[in-house]
Amino acid sequence: MSNIYLRNYLSAVLFLFFLSSHYAHAEKKPVIKLGMSTALTGPAKQIGEQLYQGSNVYFSKINKDGGINGAKVLLKVADDGYEPKRAVSNTRQFIYEDKVDALFGAMGTPTSFAVSALLEKLQTPYLMPYSGAEFLHFQPKINVFNLRASYEDEADEQIKHLVKEKNHSRIGLLIQADEFGFVVESGLRKSLAKFNLKPVKVARYQRNSLDIANALKTLKASGVTAISLVGTYKPLSEFINNAYEQKFNPDYTSVSFASSSDLFARLKYPSEVMVTEVVPNPHKCNVYWCREFLKDMAVANINKPNRIHFEGYLNAVIFTAAAQRCPLPLQENCLMHHLNIIFSEDQKIHALFINKTDKNKHIVYRSTF
Repeated sequence: MSNIYLRNYLSAVLFLFFLSSHYAHAEKKPVIKLGMSTALTGPAKQIGEQLYQGSNVYFSKINKDGGINGAKVLLKVADDGYEPKRAVSNTRQFIYEDKVDALFGAMGTPTSFAVSALLEKLQTPYLMPYSGAEFLHFQPKINVFNLRASYEDEADEQIKHLVKEKNHSRIGLLIQADEFGFVVESGLRKSLAKFNLKPVKVARYQRNSLDIANALKTLKASGVTAISLVGTYKPLSEFINNAYEQKFNPDYTSVSFASSSDLFARLKYPSEVMVTEVVPNPHKCNVYWCREFLKDMAVANINKPNRIHFEGYLNAVIFTAAAQRCPLPLQENCLMHHLNIIFSEDQKIHALFINKTDKNKHIVYRSTF
């Protein structure tokens, strides 16, 4: 009987060892962690929501197919309300507590500027920020990979439109009063200077507010015939609608950050508005990734996919393609190396972003209302 008990005991021990080994192995399955600080509340929340949705649709598809080299992608998102202090808090949480492999798809110039001192020290990869700011694009001090065109590229396209195509010389600026506004204003001034022009008048308003009445009064009184707008969709649509109601109808341009689909949806009256864009309209292009995007959005039941969704989706596409070329655990040097290679050499990506006449510049697209 003692032998029977011994055999049963040993069998139980072996079974428990098997179970513990199995669950330990399951728990050690690799995960690639990304941290995304963006606006999920406040007047710019639709930008943040759509960027996240676009990225999440593609990562969910990849995870269902087994992940990246067997590792599932965990996209952790935190709301910063498009406020710098909250972005810093989120970023510290991602790096120190969550131990993310990279920061991904962060939204905004003032928020990116606020975290830059921390990122300069730690050199955590800062991937595909939703900003065209100069400090991210030209000799950056942080470990950044940019997908979108710079604001200087967008400014050149806007001023060319207003001066060469629409024959304006009296151009004013409506500027969000923060780092975003400062960066884009600088680019617009440089672009105007190429035509020996300066802004006739510059008016400012506070970020995350609709307080545009004084700016409207100032620009209306200045006699400008065109205005370059710098801000988010809510205050800009408020300005354009109120101007129309006051019988003030200049031509307008805006940078891509405003989100043309959300801006145009809020315009109540006929207006001349051109928005520069960093990705094509997915409903009007017929290249591979436009078609894949629309199919994946339909599967995810996103009924009105737009350029912001598309940009978030492409962020995930390029990250995945680069990470697939790197061994696990993911090393930042390998990741950054392959991000740059894919962006410059992958023909399907190249077709969407690289200017055919100047390979050092991105393509800048347009939307019009």
